Order: sequence, then C-alpha cells, then structure tokens
Amino acid sequence: MTGPFAGVDAADLRLRLAAPRRADDPLDARLAVPARSDDAADLVDHAPVPAAVLVPIILGPTPGILLTKRTERLRRHAGQVSFPGGRIDPGDPDATSAALREAEEEIGLSPAQVEVVGTLPDYVTGTGYLVSPIVGLVPPGLRYTPAPEEVEAVFELPMDVLLDPAAPQRRRAQYRGRWREFWVWPHPDHYIWGATAAILLHLARVLRADDG
Repeated sequence: MTGPFAGVDAADLRLRLAAPRRADDPLDARLAVPARSDDAADLVDHAPVPAAVLVPIILGPTPGILLTKRTERLRRHAGQVSFPGGRIDPGDPDATSAALREAEEEIGLSPAQVEVVGTLPDYVTGTGYLVSPIVGLVPPGLRYTPAPEEVEAVFELPMDVLLDPAAPQRRRAQYRGRWREFWVWPHPDHYIWGATAAILLHLARVLRADDG
C-alpha cells in the first residue's frame, strides 16, 4: 500500500501483520491507542478472563473488515457490534484456536477459509476480559450462517473507511456516574464502539504505519 486508500494487497498485509513487535518497539508508541478500555479501572474484584476474537479481513475488489451484531437476547454485550470470538476454553490449545472455533460456531466460518496472518495487542475490556485479537485473511463471496441465539447480523466495515484517519470519532458519555470517552466508527446501519472500535483503531494504524 503506497497510500491510505491504495489497493489492499494480501502479501503486503502479511508483511505488516506477521512480524512480532517488542514491547519497546517505536511502532507501539506511534499507535497511541490504550491497551485498556476507558472503564477498565472498574475491574477490582477479579483478574480479566482470557478471550480471543477473530479480526477477518475480507479480500477482493472491495475489501473490508467482517463484523457481527450480537442478538438482544444475550446476557452480556447484547445488541453490540463485535468480532467473532469469546472466552478461551480449557480445551483450546491457544488464542488462535479459540478465535477460529468461535468464528465457526457463531457465523459458520470454516477455519480452512481463514489464513491467520498476525495478531494485534491484547485489550482489556471494562467487562472483565483480556482479549487477544487474531487477524486473518478471508476470501470474498463466502456465505455465512449466523447462530440465531448469538448473532443477529454479519456485515462489513469497508477498508477505505478503516484506512481513513478522519473516520473514527472520539465520543463522550456518562456511564456509572462518570464521564467516559470512547471511539466510534461510522457506519450507515450499525453503531461501532467500545472494544471493537479500539481494536479496529489498532488495526488501522498498523496498516497505515508506513504511510503516516
């Protein structure tokens, strides 16, 4: 990618996402995205629960990031936009296995259709999870089968929106008696905020790292 809106090349994505980064890597300093949610300081009664999400990049003529909207019937995060994912179970060998398993369970995305190309920094949510984002490349044109008890919709955030530095907006609202600030990404049909928005911001800045 030679600019923020250049065509997305799979080989370039692999290079940008595959290389592990040290804790003191200057790239991490450039990201300027918090590793904890704005209300993570409220977690005082237990250690965060390990979880993993799949961040699927859909390739093709109009690339985008695959997202889901959770059903209103769920006990946690009802109606929110998220990546496919969930808790890391004892039977999961690692975070990548957990993310792929959850994606298959939630939207019918076969692990065989996902090329895992890297990870993003872990993120601590205000609801008590330590989330490991696993980035994968997915071919275009797949048909998804959302689990009706978990997922209401599957949709995409276009890549040109993700790579637009002016797209994400900082919002402010009162929550639990305190004012909180959080990121929101524009979408005509869905409200993308919270941990999902922060992880998208990490991804966008990693992909734009060489372009400023």
